[in-house]
Amino acid sequence: MNRHDRSILRLAVPALGAMLADPLVSLVDTAFVGRLGATPLAALGIATAILSLSFWAFIFFSYGVTPLVSHAIGEGDRPRAARIIGSALLAAAALGVVISVFLIGFAGQLTDLMGAREEVHAHATAYLRIRSLAAPAVLVILLGHGAFRGHQDTRIPLLVTIGFNSVNVILDPILIFWVGWGLQGAAIATVVAQSLGAIWFVRLMHKRLGAEFREIRWDESIRLLRAGRDVVIRSTAIAIAYTATARAAAALGSAQIAAHLVAVQILLLLSHVSDSLSVAAQTLVAGYSGARRGKELRAVSMRLLFLGFLLGGLFLLLLVLGRHVVPTWFSNDRGVLAALKGVWPILVLMQPLTVPIHVWEGVVMGATDFGFLARALVTSMVSSLVVLVPVVYLEWDLSGVSWAHMALYVGRALHLIWWSSRPESLYRELVGLRAG
Repeated sequence: MNRHDRSILRLAVPALGAMLADPLVSLVDTAFVGRLGATPLAALGIATAILSLSFWAFIFFSYGVTPLVSHAIGEGDRPRAARIIGSALLAAAALGVVISVFLIGFAGQLTDLMGAREEVHAHATAYLRIRSLAAPAVLVILLGHGAFRGHQDTRIPLLVTIGFNSVNVILDPILIFWVGWGLQGAAIATVVAQSLGAIWFVRLMHKRLGAEFREIRWDESIRLLRAGRDVVIRSTAIAIAYTATARAAAALGSAQIAAHLVAVQILLLLSHVSDSLSVAAQTLVAGYSGARRGKELRAVSMRLLFLGFLLGGLFLLLLVLGRHVVPTWFSNDRGVLAALKGVWPILVLMQPLTVPIHVWEGVVMGATDFGFLARALVTSMVSSLVVLVPVVYLEWDLSGVSWAHMALYVGRALHLIWWSSRPESLYRELVGLRAG
């Protein structure tokens, strides 16, 4: 075992549990709703794409706060770390309310833009309006993850995530089937669970991390907002690419958008697993950078990248072995299963590429080079949209939509190679620090 593996695993394993909980519950929702038929499942796919665009844009409350807090801890300045968390908590609550009001007010128009038709439109709009009520809770939960990761504590986020997602799993079958609320019951279950999770995180951040609203300094708030701006651009670019592919899939029919939802949920689940290594990268790289330990920074970065390639190969193997079984977990509709069969080889081929990308982007975040990631994701998004154009106008099948996903990841990989290798790279500057 490498000498850095203990530190990586101490952060990555609990982070993995926390990250798996959310997509696993989403997969449970998908499985439950899938039993209601192709129409509710298609509506869930459209509403999920809209919510992803809305919430991912503000994921800087997790990814942006983690390295800023970790860097402050590495410098030995815990009061500044607490002030950063307090500033972010105020911003998360305020922005969450704005998002909620916007989504409720424009739910119908947004589902129109996604190409929802007739009954699918009605289901998607109702689900979206209910789920929008949880927007403030979602942003506070994101912040809670980032704050504790910055303190190199991934165990608390794991416990909280398991707790509130367990509530969702219990409420789902009760509200969907027993009470008979169907798709809207799934939305209510999620809102209740996420609200409980947000309240729990706020109490823990105050009690354990000292987060308060007093003595918040504007210069630190501006630095957080600057990092947040770049992470918002990055996350928005990813979300636009995902939303565009969902829109293209919706135009192909209910079975195709339902199959697309299942494929994306699986891709996101595996991405969350690799993001556990990304969390370790963000925290350790930022900590070593703050402590001016360049030799350790380089060693742990290389180890993380190696583990990323190893994990990507494992995912490829698992998807090959499960190609006949896994799709049946989410739908028994023949049209959905046939569409999934066509895109499965592309999903398999993506794995050795996607995992190392997530890990190395964690290194870039730990180096707080958020501006680079913003620019890289915008150009990668454009490449994905360019691939999507002939899919729409030439009316290709669902496999064309999956190739647009592949283009997004290829663009990200090329940018990361350039960032690491150019002579003036921030990474080269950081690893050149004198070892402490």
